[in-house]
Amino acid sequence: MLYWALVFLVVAIIAGALGFGGIAGTSAGIAQILFFVFLAFLVISLIAGLFKRAS
Repeated sequence: MLYWALVFLVVAIIAGALGFGGIAGTSAGIAQILFFVFLAFLVISLIAGLFKRAS
């Protein structure tokens, strides 16, 4: 998922540099959403790992 967030970020940067503002904004928004979903899954995974190790 982090891979796709980085792909959309690169697409947003390239589109912004070429002047495609709508595509750049949309790609940046998707990248941001995917990044925060990745962070949420990371935190959940770390907490689950701590509970699994404790029991």
